[in-house]
Amino acid sequence: MEKQRNGVGRRKEAVTRVFLSKGDGKITVNGKDYKTYFSLVYLQNQVVRPFKTVDAVGKFDVKITAEGGGVKGQAEAAMLGIARVLLETNPDFRPALKAAGLLKRDPRSVERKKFGHKKARRSFQFSKR
Repeated sequence: MEKQRNGVGRRKEAVTRVFLSKGDGKITVNGKDYKTYFSLVYLQNQVVRPFKTVDAVGKFDVKITAEGGGVKGQAEAAMLGIARVLLETNPDFRPALKAAGLLKRDPRSVERKKFGHKKARRSFQFSKR
């Protein structure tokens, strides 16, 4: 058996560790099938997107541990993690993954709350009198 490769994906507060090995396309997230864990179809598609991009659907088994954030953040973090590990397995995948924008971490996250404000930018209600 080929050695197992691993990588990390992050998005907002979500962090996923991805373990990739040769197999028949089984994807598990925190011990559950990914279709059970990510119940929404568009999130399932996000997880499989790197494989579809490089035409490797059903060639690898993936084990993902996800923590932090929400379900959407975890799905997008898994997508990045899988893309990174695929690149590690075969450097020839780089142009396709890069063109699809799968090797880029999404830097958007929640802006911090400022003092003297109700939220990050929202001020307290102003009363003239």
